Amino acid sequence: MRMSLAHLTVLDASPLELLDAAKAGGFDAAGLRIIPPMPSDRIVEVIGNEPLLRSIIRRMEETGVAIWDIEAVWLTPQTEVSTLLPALEVGQRLGARHLLVVGHDPVFDRMTDNFAALCERCAAFQLKVAFEMMSYVEVKTLRQAKAVFDVVKPTNASLLIDALHFFRSGATLEDLVGIDPALLEYVHLCDGVMVPPPPDELRAEGRGGRLYPGEGEFPLVDLLHALPNGIGLAVEAPNAHLAGLDVFERARRCGDATRRFAANL
Repeated sequence: MRMSLAHLTVLDASPLELLDAAKAGGFDAAGLRIIPPMPSDRIVEVIGNEPLLRSIIRRMEETGVAIWDIEAVWLTPQTEVSTLLPALEVGQRLGARHLLVVGHDPVFDRMTDNFAALCERCAAFQLKVAFEMMSYVEVKTLRQAKAVFDVVKPTNASLLIDALHFFRSGATLEDLVGIDPALLEYVHLCDGVMVPPPPDELRAEGRGGRLYPGEGEFPLVDLLHALPNGIGLAVEAPNAHLAGLDVFERARRCGDATRRFAANL
């Protein structure tokens, strides 16, 4: 079972600390945030920072931790796909498998046009696109995400199911029936409580109110049994209550919890 540590789980980790934390937690890979989802988000600049990029590649070799995906592109009314090419080049240099993308444009046709263009650009860099629905953006349900795919019909994209957003959207396991298994390459795994917060608190929950797999109430075993056998596991479980621990201890706890959970699958 291959496991990836999503950057959001330890978002305060620098790129090099992220790789070391993934190693400490027993993860095979990590997801690296190199694109701020929104202009107000702050990240460590990797794009255009050649010394840091070389250091990341060297640390990957030293730790044996691969880059599973790069993130995160939010398709908004301001999106210009051509400006994302430097990020795609960095993803290719790091050997990333996927680019994580979120739909946050109220104009459906513009969003699908941008999604189609982005998929085409990613193919040139040997990147697949992982399209994630989220409870507090425009594309928040599985049905909406499937509608995007029905229009674009991408050949190098997958639907990224996030456990928290899946259950918060009101989806059921039956909604996964009939989806082409080839569209489900990996899942964002976390746990949580079944009772949702008020709508205006969904973003805060997503960014700091999650639990490690097996430590909450979500029917995660049933969810994984409804997904393709051997699907990749990217653990995205930021927990603000553990923010006082360093990123390495959080990654260790996250990895240990995930392996305990996976042992019961």
